[in-house]
Amino acid sequence: MYAIVNINGIQTRVEPEGMIQVARLKGEPGATLSFEQVLLVADGDSIAVGQPYVKGAKAPVEVVEHFRGPKLRIFKFKRRRAYRRRRGHRDELTRLRVTGIQA
Repeated sequence: MYAIVNINGIQTRVEPEGMIQVARLKGEPGATLSFEQVLLVADGDSIAVGQPYVKGAKAPVEVVEHFRGPKLRIFKFKRRRAYRRRRGHRDELTRLRVTGIQA
């Protein structure tokens, strides 16, 4: 069983007891959140597709931790121009545990 859920404007595939990483969400570790914007629910051969959302479906999750992703380095360079720019960033992420899918 799996579902496609809209989390922060990004369609994410979730499975019961699965772990997912998404952009930083509000909520302390241990808190429970519920996403009602379920676009699709698949259970074996039966598939329910919403228009745009499946009625009565939701995906409850538990916030496991907040963390920062790997460091990404951005380097801009133009040859023969003495132009070099170095930047970088780390994304703020949240790790979630899907406790189940209710359809």
